[in-house]
Amino acid sequence: MRDFGDGFVAVLLPVYLSAIGLDVFQIGVVATTALLGSALMTLAIGFLGHRIDRRTVLIAASGLMVATGLAFTQSASYGAVLLVAFCGTINPSSGSVSIFVPLEHAALSHLVVDKARTAAFARYSLMGALAAAVGALAAMGPDLLADFGVSRLAALEGMFALYAVLGIAGGVFYSRIPRSDASGEARPASALGPSRGIVYRMAALFSIDAFAGGFAVQSLMALWLFSRFGLSLSAAGLFFFWSGVLSAFSFPVAAWLSRRIGLVNTMVFTHIPSSLCLILAAVVPSLEAALGLLLLRSALSQMDVPTRSSFVMAVVTPPERAAAASITSVPRSLAAALSPVLAGALFAAGYEAWPFIVCGALKILYDIALLQAFRHIKPPEER
Repeated sequence: MRDFGDGFVAVLLPVYLSAIGLDVFQIGVVATTALLGSALMTLAIGFLGHRIDRRTVLIAASGLMVATGLAFTQSASYGAVLLVAFCGTINPSSGSVSIFVPLEHAALSHLVVDKARTAAFARYSLMGALAAAVGALAAMGPDLLADFGVSRLAALEGMFALYAVLGIAGGVFYSRIPRSDASGEARPASALGPSRGIVYRMAALFSIDAFAGGFAVQSLMALWLFSRFGLSLSAAGLFFFWSGVLSAFSFPVAAWLSRRIGLVNTMVFTHIPSSLCLILAAVVPSLEAALGLLLLRSALSQMDVPTRSSFVMAVVTPPERAAAASITSVPRSLAAALSPVLAGALFAAGYEAWPFIVCGALKILYDIALLQAFRHIKPPEER
């Protein structure tokens, strides 16, 4: 439900902000502010999560999601929108980056044995990705409501109200999770202990990957398809839907593959071909070839998502898991917020293919560095 809400909010947020009078630069500032606020809250949850019951924090975060949706329907000024974006749970990106993630990862890892951990993360990622893809389709709701005489602004506000309702429903489901202190596990003195070094190394490498990915975010990809090939809005929506579906169904394949070649090898040897597909898509002359390569990339590029989450949870001690999930995800979101500005500058200068070439090249360098750094570190199920 949370990823379904994020799916339509990521598409509708710039449309809604434009409808209430914000210009392109202000919309960009709101998106960056939302990413910064989400990063700071996620970091705080990671460092404090080992002291607080996970269920309590997840229910509180659901309450914040409700408040965020309702506040956006009432925020007409630029200052109010910035405040809600910074303090709320709005996610302007297509990925699942929020204060919920480190707590969910820690809870999920706690409830499964090592052998089943990667498969559990694959199912978790599969459901989230499919929900986000359906959410992206739900972003057509305001246009459909317009056919029944509902004003565009009212329809957009209705979608943010739906986001709030999803927060209420999410809180109900989170309340069914057992308390994290029910097992009587000891509370550690600090969020990170013996695994501090490896967590910081992972955070640094994952940030390079995220910075590279920022050159090819979904909005820039859509802009490139519109300007280079004249792709229609409906065709682009259909393409991104199927792209999301392919990515989602690659998650269980990644879990199957990791049991045979290992988590790190799965991350690296699926990522490199996907990066080559992106580079080729940037230079091929026809729309059909470009879309085919991009769909093939979608089937490969996200196979590191469940395997990366599983690897992070596997190589740290259980009390460190919330902090590890937070510390490895926050730098990613911050790094990803920097590169779209550079990509936009390349677009403005007429070098429209270069953001994707740079993205692919940086990701290949990241994969090589990841393999060198962690090929000898084995999770329990691979030892």
